Amino acid sequence: MKAIAIDDEPLALQVVRSHAAKVPFLELKACFTNAFEALEYLQKEPVDLLFIDIKMPDITGLEFVASLQKKPMVVFTTAYTEHAVTSFELDALDYLLKPFSLARFIKACNKAQELLLLRSQGAPTPVKGHLFLKTGYEQVKVYFEDILYMEGAGNYVTFVLEDKKLLSRMTMSEMLELLPPDMFVRVHRSYVVAKNKIEKIERHQVSIKGRQVPVGASFMQQLQVN
Repeated sequence: MKAIAIDDEPLALQVVRSHAAKVPFLELKACFTNAFEALEYLQKEPVDLLFIDIKMPDITGLEFVASLQKKPMVVFTTAYTEHAVTSFELDALDYLLKPFSLARFIKACNKAQELLLLRSQGAPTPVKGHLFLKTGYEQVKVYFEDILYMEGAGNYVTFVLEDKKLLSRMTMSEMLELLPPDMFVRVHRSYVVAKNKIEKIERHQVSIKGRQVPVGASFMQQLQVN
């Protein structure tokens, strides 16, 4: 698993180097104190995992990750707790609070390796009105027509059907690639709903089969158009 690290503090990068050297399946290809040099590297070299600080000069780690067209898995490394929610909205794999231990670093690397393995085995793909979701050790067939809405949280998405819920390990962006856009619409950073299941649109929510799903202000116009 190939990785790079970005941090404006050389001592912080030294910690990442030291920890990475003890993880047998991790290859730390490069470290950068300059985010723009790292961006140039990412445009040329394939990388599976990115360790990145949040508070840096010129551009924050959050802004850097949001700007990437093709995102590797991301682990934020920071001394500040207040950015945790925002980081997971960017589909971050993990959030390491400085100073982090080797054990905590390895835990983040294990999560990345597991996700990389799942991707290499092939993500579920939509086929003629349905997809197969990996839930635990099973592949469950789900028809698009049966889905009411989906709720994302970090690296997991809950598919809400009328009679059950299914939890699958994937990010919101990965999930959106599987769905036919003519059937579903994103109404919130964490929610995607089936268009034909919407019963009522209100100021801050929609109603679906007696369930209320929040609507983000920035998504309201898209909801009205659809």
